[in-house]
Amino acid sequence: MASKTRYIVVAVAGIAAASGGAWWLQRPAAPPKADGAVTPAGGNGPSAGARGPGGQGGAGRVVAVEATSVRQMALRDDAEAVGSLRSRRSVVLRPEVSGRITQLNFTDGQRVRQGQVLVQFDDQLPRAQVQQSQAELSIAQANHKRNQELVAQGFISQRSVDESAANLEVAQAKLSLSQATASRLRILAPFDGIAGIRGVNVGDYLKDGADIVNVEDLDAVYVDFRLPERLQGKVRTGQTARVVFDALPGVRYAAVVQAINPQIDADGRAVAVRGCIDNRRLQLRPGMFARVTTVFSERANARVVPEEAIVPEGSNAFVYKVIEGKEPGTRVAQRTAVTLGARAPGLVEVVDGLAADDLVVTAGQQRIQRDGTAVRVVVLGQPEAGRGAAAGPARATSSAASGAAPMADAPASAALSVGKAATAAPVTASAPAAAPVAALVEPLPGPNPCQVAGTSSGRSAPVLPGKPA
Repeated sequence: MASKTRYIVVAVAGIAAASGGAWWLQRPAAPPKADGAVTPAGGNGPSAGARGPGGQGGAGRVVAVEATSVRQMALRDDAEAVGSLRSRRSVVLRPEVSGRITQLNFTDGQRVRQGQVLVQFDDQLPRAQVQQSQAELSIAQANHKRNQELVAQGFISQRSVDESAANLEVAQAKLSLSQATASRLRILAPFDGIAGIRGVNVGDYLKDGADIVNVEDLDAVYVDFRLPERLQGKVRTGQTARVVFDALPGVRYAAVVQAINPQIDADGRAVAVRGCIDNRRLQLRPGMFARVTTVFSERANARVVPEEAIVPEGSNAFVYKVIEGKEPGTRVAQRTAVTLGARAPGLVEVVDGLAADDLVVTAGQQRIQRDGTAVRVVVLGQPEAGRGAAAGPARATSSAASGAAPMADAPASAALSVGKAATAAPVTASAPAAAPVAALVEPLPGPNPCQVAGTSSGRSAPVLPGKPA
């Protein structure tokens, strides 16, 4: 019994000792004195390191943060979408009257010219009617001329002349009717184009409205795609679009926005857009699947910062800018409101609030208790001196499309070295690696078949296919 009591006493004493040690280690620090020194519990002297290097009077301890400077780079605001190709002009030839085919004046896939007779139907009966009408017209003309001579001599009345004139008009109308009937038995090419694959042969009897062959104008093709309604204020006629095709890897085409549907689709809340592509090389076919990147604007010196530097607060955005403190060799964090623009992978454009080369905090914002906190820039990796922003615009991420994959002309890589003051080592930030850029298809010499007129000053001129950048 005495041994059991002794064990209980020892256990209680151990628990009490552990509790006292935990309280001692987690006790709150004493409040700072007027001179900035901190008096620890149970002592009167100031604690060492309470005023960190670069600390300001009354500002508290120095906070370690990561920072980078505001960089300038070419930024492109665009939107991605998927679409399909359509011929500039397309028609399926059909007869207006029934008949038997006697001639086919084209071959499958042949280029045809406007006005060329493609299909001839049996027209023996209409041609005979035309000859009969011509004979009746000759008789009516002769009678009317003779009556005019006789009425001048006073041998007949004016009524006879009027009757002969009416008969002449009737004969002319019959001839026009017979000629129109005969012309409907010939099918002409309505425009220059390429004939498709016919489904009829000579000797076939066709009823009116039967399909004969399609004719496609492929010198220029349309790419139809849709953009979300939130982008309707950005898209304009004359803007450029970059188009790539899964069926033609490694190449891209330049399209010019020609038309915007004034009505927004109520089902998908999207606006239909049509662009035109120069296709005189005949590499593109109607019905092909296309991936379209519409370029709204391009800025050569856009100010961008990493996304992690942005501190959202409701509908507003802030950053902590690192500036020089009141004491020499010190730095403090200044809370700054910014206006954001387009976004690129890992980067965001700052339209207002920051200047180029300003130093902003990218990590450690949660340690900054208030505006004006003393900070120390920490370098996690080795500095890279002498590196600058690489050429090539980064693409903004106002991407629109439903299921559109990244375009082949992805942004080129960019790097930035930061180092404003001698007390802080440079900090390096780099953009994502670039994807291979597809070559732009060069146009053939001659006028552009899309027939896009030049724009006035103040608007971006349409860019037609040219040499690869």
